Amino acid sequence: MASVLLVNNCCGCSCVNSLFPRIPPPFLLSLHRHAHFPLFKATSLSHKRLSHFLAMDGSKAGPSKEMPSGLDATTEEEYASKSNLLQEFINISNIDKAWTFNSEDGMGTQAMFSISQPNLLANKKRKFMLSTAISKENKNSITFQWAPFPVEMTGASTIVPSPSGSKLLVVRNPENESPTQFEIWSQSQLEKEFHIPQTVHGSVYVDGWFEGISWNSNETLIAYAAEEPSPPKPTFSPGYKKGGSSDKDCGTWKGQGDWEEDWGETYSGKRQPALFVININSGDVQAVKGISKSLSVGQVIWAPPAEGLYQYLVFVGWSFNTRKLGIKYCYNRPCALYAVRVLLHESEANELELKENSFEDFPVVSLTQSISSAFFPRFSPDGKFLVFLSAKSSVDSGAHSATDSLHRIDWPTDGKLSPSEKIVDVIPVVQCAEDDCFPGLYSSSILSNPWLSDGHTMILSSIWASSQVIISVNVLSGELLRISPTESNFSWNVVTLDGDNIIAVCSSPVDIPQIKYGYLVEKDTWSWLNVSSPIVRCSEKVGSLLSSLQFSIMKIPVKNASADLTKGAKKPFEAIFVSSKSKRDGACDPLIVLLHGGPHSVSTSSFSKSAAFLSSIGYSLLIVNYRGSLGFGEEALQSLPGKVGSQDVNDVLTAIDHVIDLGLACPSKLTVLGGSHGGFLTTHLIGQAPDKFVAAAVRNPVCNLALMVGTTDIPDWCYVESYGSKGKNSFTESPSSEHLTLFYSKSPISHLSKVKTPTLFLLGAQDLRVPVSNGLQYSRALKEKGVETKVIVFPNDVHAIERPQSDFESFLNIGLWFKKYCK
Repeated sequence: MASVLLVNNCCGCSCVNSLFPRIPPPFLLSLHRHAHFPLFKATSLSHKRLSHFLAMDGSKAGPSKEMPSGLDATTEEEYASKSNLLQEFINISNIDKAWTFNSEDGMGTQAMFSISQPNLLANKKRKFMLSTAISKENKNSITFQWAPFPVEMTGASTIVPSPSGSKLLVVRNPENESPTQFEIWSQSQLEKEFHIPQTVHGSVYVDGWFEGISWNSNETLIAYAAEEPSPPKPTFSPGYKKGGSSDKDCGTWKGQGDWEEDWGETYSGKRQPALFVININSGDVQAVKGISKSLSVGQVIWAPPAEGLYQYLVFVGWSFNTRKLGIKYCYNRPCALYAVRVLLHESEANELELKENSFEDFPVVSLTQSISSAFFPRFSPDGKFLVFLSAKSSVDSGAHSATDSLHRIDWPTDGKLSPSEKIVDVIPVVQCAEDDCFPGLYSSSILSNPWLSDGHTMILSSIWASSQVIISVNVLSGELLRISPTESNFSWNVVTLDGDNIIAVCSSPVDIPQIKYGYLVEKDTWSWLNVSSPIVRCSEKVGSLLSSLQFSIMKIPVKNASADLTKGAKKPFEAIFVSSKSKRDGACDPLIVLLHGGPHSVSTSSFSKSAAFLSSIGYSLLIVNYRGSLGFGEEALQSLPGKVGSQDVNDVLTAIDHVIDLGLACPSKLTVLGGSHGGFLTTHLIGQAPDKFVAAAVRNPVCNLALMVGTTDIPDWCYVESYGSKGKNSFTESPSSEHLTLFYSKSPISHLSKVKTPTLFLLGAQDLRVPVSNGLQYSRALKEKGVETKVIVFPNDVHAIERPQSDFESFLNIGLWFKKYCK
């Protein structure tokens, strides 16, 4: 058991400095301009839209005289009490990232944790940093000495420590046309600050997909992806004015110019990503030249230094011709690894810096011509090989996400690259796994430094059936081990490495996230220590409610499997069941059937604040990972395209019957909740099984594929999921009447005449993935036939509806909507 010293008897910056000589206050205070903020400060809602939820908590502020829209006197009391509880769940913090640094005395390490917490009043995420010193007395005793307070990252878009940990890059993206700010912090002060005007480039990409910020080895240059500079706009005065003019000229205005395609959902208005390199000594910025305009680029990293005055940048490029289809959550967009040569010169301080024209006359080299997908490149510590993930199964089949593979390229020692570099398969795509064996690789990210000290073992997080696990991979032999504990059904995520040790976060549907410290006991055997932490805590009330709950992962046999199914598609799928530890008066709690989107996604056994809130107010949860979900092998996943609306619907009904037969659910108290494709399933279920559910709720649901295909940023999805893999080749921007007929027949709206279930709709008006017209058309049609409906539209939300106030209002309404009908 790890012991932890919490320092909480002081509040000045000098205290932090004495604990963390490697990470002194200015290093951290750069993130928030010298203002301390307590991490677990209670937040009281006073926003106009939410004030009525909390107005009856005993404070002086009473309910408004006029009843809020959508509420009656009976439900208003419920809103007040349930909103207070939901707020306690919302206040639980998340651990997003972490970094470790060697101590100067060599006796331990320092760590920084990036934390986020919803800020309901400001309607955005509040981001913090909290530091700790890690002392290793022996393998069985690890002490984390936490700083007394976190610091808030006000205005910081991202932070990236240098390889040695002696410098910190802070990027501040503008919210308007002002310059992007780059700050370079040392251990004691701000060393450099550069303002990059919009004429050089726009905002730096920090989205986790195009994002790529990489320090070179001698920490003088930083490569990154940012928006291309805005093209000139035509000027009118009031006719067209030749030669243009400045924005300050009276009597003129800027026209719009040609419309440019973007990458869809969450990228609306973002310009083409391009690569840049900044010299942190001078502030000089150079655009990387020679890259085709048909490529969108990102995930850039520096290759190992070569002999001579040059070095390579390796990056990912996504190709497009006439249209950029939506890329968010879509791994089926072809991409490849490229390398570009950078000319350097030696400065008077003997440091390698950019030449005046570092990218002239050197063609870009395509490294992965023989494979349709390559991303997340990482060099081995010795620079001898380059590894990368591939979603070739997704690209080749058209499914938006599928089973990944891992590959290696041996980096040429002479630095001479060619497009014919051999690609070695390290982890191939798993078609059908044997029971409880490795089902295939499903990784949504890789640490910037995932290597153990042997230089060839990577540590990754991956989906394994209904859980996330930590695995080690020997990229030379291909040997793979599951190293997170197998005796529990918890989900595990690696956040950083501490030498040959692992700092991870584990959680379950009924257990809030906890930090764990893993170390290798002997070959292939890892031990995990509990780390007491002030980061993730919950109120006493929430803790008591969660302690009364339990969960299990059920295997659900496929019912009536046809003979033409593959072996993997006939294997049982899974569902996570969350319930109270004791039945009240022998009766079952009402059941919420919770369905993930995608459909090629997965619900894991990790902690979800919204789901935990629902289970804490008296509902059991049945979270179904129907066939087609990630984590169960490629055959099971590929069995769904072409069968949406039937196979997935039948899997959900089979799972419901399973828990009813076990006596865990009451047939008269069933509700169903889903978003996106989960909303597609929900609206299918209330049409195909009209007497089964007493209430339903949907978030941005797919209700009419024939309508969606002409308005979504991913029209190809409609073809692949309706036709199967052959739909990839059938995709066209001008669907035929035959296409539209099939789309309609596959859609929930084709069963609308049978629907009688009261349904709540939660819609994001800015959704480009499933435009708001889909949900509005279906809800209006239900109203037309007399079915009780409630519609809430969030004017500034996209597909995820994840802005804090919108998420809060959504799940508060879901809980109360279901309670209204589960009596």
